[in-house]
Amino acid sequence: MNSKSTADVDDASSTSSGALGNRRTTDVTFHGSDPDKVASGALCVEGTTRCQARTRVYRDGALVSEGFPVAEISDYLDADESAVVWLDLRNPDRQDLAVLSEEFGLHALAIEDAVAPHERPKLDRYQDYVFMTAYGARWEATTGELRTSEVAAFITRRALITVRKDDGLDIGAVVARWDASSDLSKDGVGYLVHGLLDYIVDGHFEAVQSMDDQMELLEDQLFADTPQDMAVQKSSFQLRKSLVLLRRIVLPMREIINALMRRDLHVVTDDLMPYYQDVYDHVLRAAEWTDSLRDLVNSILETNLTIQGNRMNVISKQVTGWAAIIAVPTFITGFYGMNVPYPEFGRTVGFGIAMGLMLISMFVLYIVFRRLSWL
Repeated sequence: MNSKSTADVDDASSTSSGALGNRRTTDVTFHGSDPDKVASGALCVEGTTRCQARTRVYRDGALVSEGFPVAEISDYLDADESAVVWLDLRNPDRQDLAVLSEEFGLHALAIEDAVAPHERPKLDRYQDYVFMTAYGARWEATTGELRTSEVAAFITRRALITVRKDDGLDIGAVVARWDASSDLSKDGVGYLVHGLLDYIVDGHFEAVQSMDDQMELLEDQLFADTPQDMAVQKSSFQLRKSLVLLRRIVLPMREIINALMRRDLHVVTDDLMPYYQDVYDHVLRAAEWTDSLRDLVNSILETNLTIQGNRMNVISKQVTGWAAIIAVPTFITGFYGMNVPYPEFGRTVGFGIAMGLMLISMFVLYIVFRRLSWL
């Protein structure tokens, strides 16, 4: 094995998805790893790219080398027909990808999509390879925001080239999955693509699970003894926004995986088909779960507004009831306050009669309103 070191990279890294999220600077991956050190064994010591690169080569299903310079990729591929190469580029520029275009004959439009941010999840088919764009996702419970990480991939017959535009997706975790299922490495590029997609889809599933847990907390707050209307309203709107974003990156994954399983692409072997079917099943479950949560959060918003309206009705009835009780003594004192003679005018008994009428009337109204549940 070659010795490894980290190539020169820009200090600033970001999690970006534009219409699919907000660009934000991060020093760690979604799972808290240092992006400079993940998959350290595959880091290239030197190469023709200015960005940080990671390389691996498999031969007859066995890992034979990693961390070699990008310029040696063609040597490995030419030396053995059974060789399969993985190349990862971290936040490359157009010049870095131009090297790949010459090495693998990549189309200019695919290169443009790999560099441009905020591409929608998709799978484009070219003559000798396919180009894929997907998004990793992680939901932050503290802020209620969904963080996304865009990754592009060129899938050729004997190579997988991943292009990460930020550090959110933990490529070290993807490599760990490959190593954990090394018995599948004999199936070539399809094995590498499966590990990448399996990690991405599991991230989607974890995000949906976290949002479902948050939904249960919102339901508890909704019917809490102490009203939390504003907190429920704010959390519900943020959750609905995150669900819309998650749905936008989960739904296209069905078409992506379904297209990869087509036999004319020659990406998925018969041995790998059950594994891709399992990933496809996870995508369907995540998509359906996202749709059901979106309906549920809309119900929570509507229920919260209904509860607020009912609470206002109760308050209005209480205010009306007390106003009616206070209106009775006001009427009586106003009547006896007229500057005209009336029965018992100027006598002490008149004052007693007035006080008695006020107290009796207020008591009767109080009993009536209590029975009507207005007080």
